[in-house]
Amino acid sequence: MEIAQLYQIFLENPSIETDTRKVKKGDIFFALKGPNFNGNLFAEDALSKGACYAVVDELVHTTNKRIINTEDVLATLQQLAKYHRQQLDIPFIVITGSNGKTTTKELVSAVLSSQYKTYTTIGNLNNHIGVPLTILSIKPDAEMAVIEMGANHQKEIESYCSYTLPTYGIITNCGKAHLEGFGGEEGVKKGKGELFDYLRINNGKAFVYWDFDYLQTMCNGVIEIIKYGTKEGYLIGNIADSEPFLSVKINNETNEAIIQTHLVGSYNLPNILCAVTVGKYFNIPFSKIKVAIENYVPSNSRSQLIEKDTNKIILDAYNANPSSMRVALENFANLKAENKVIYIGGMMELGDTSIYEHQQMIDLIKKYVWLEVILVGGDFAKTIHSFTYLPNATVAKAYYDDKKYSNSFILIKGSRSMQMETIIN
Repeated sequence: MEIAQLYQIFLENPSIETDTRKVKKGDIFFALKGPNFNGNLFAEDALSKGACYAVVDELVHTTNKRIINTEDVLATLQQLAKYHRQQLDIPFIVITGSNGKTTTKELVSAVLSSQYKTYTTIGNLNNHIGVPLTILSIKPDAEMAVIEMGANHQKEIESYCSYTLPTYGIITNCGKAHLEGFGGEEGVKKGKGELFDYLRINNGKAFVYWDFDYLQTMCNGVIEIIKYGTKEGYLIGNIADSEPFLSVKINNETNEAIIQTHLVGSYNLPNILCAVTVGKYFNIPFSKIKVAIENYVPSNSRSQLIEKDTNKIILDAYNANPSSMRVALENFANLKAENKVIYIGGMMELGDTSIYEHQQMIDLIKKYVWLEVILVGGDFAKTIHSFTYLPNATVAKAYYDDKKYSNSFILIKGSRSMQMETIIN
């Protein structure tokens, strides 16, 4: 079946599902497969649960006309997404980066949604499956689209751009994330820079945090660059306060304005400035921008401040790499508070540099005074230190419960696989 024919079916049944446990009446089921699952085996089950069609790529012995055979289900999903994207004449804003991309996506979407019908990535469905599903979720009433892209190796962002066709791009930063897949820090810049490469070739535009010299270099040649930062740009802003919630001073044309956020950490400044810049660029009144950002409350263990009993807890455990871990530790150390406790989980996908990077975190931790330091799992087991080490978050939770902290300020951070949020659940 040609993509144009499949698209007509999609227009009549504009709902895609890849998990038979979530199938509802009228869905088109795409039988994706991976190392540990094969959706082709569940095509008939999906139809029995109400799916109108099932797209498969392994021969299914059936005369059921609602089963559509293709050479590759994933490729077909991505091609269908591209075909749908080509029907949408609206701004497509793509966001990637080593750290902060989900928070930036949420803030940008909140601002744009204050004035435009905006569709965006749900959660962090930012991979080779999540990106096309997000595109296919965009309805005809859309005025804006904000797409998050994650990547852990070269050419991944390039492949996403081939069917997302971004008109605007944002790279939040390039840090020490997924070093194993990218092949080092320069590999990270090259991989994330594939977004700017696409914009450069296709006359796209880039929003660029001008405080980072390397982003200035990476965006060179893009037809239009919208700068923002603390010193120079289309929009300029600085930290007004960060004890503990971040408030930001925005320099408007005629006066200064303060945005009081629910985000913890000075490292969120570029994310906030980006959202304000995008809103201003698309002619959203500052009053709406301010309200949208001030009403945004982080979730999913991202820069959350939780008050529990007599303790304050910063839960920033959705992800971690050497760059994000360093700024989180430094920010926490600089907060004006007593009885600081840190629960730090292992960092993943660092390849041959893993032990070195974990030891670097140990050395950073030693520079500050803490009530207690607890290291949890990963290659912290292979570092030299005198702190408490626990093998996993389950053991750490038992330790935490037994300690019965009071009047303490606690930071909990680690890679997603460490499930550090378990400690306070």
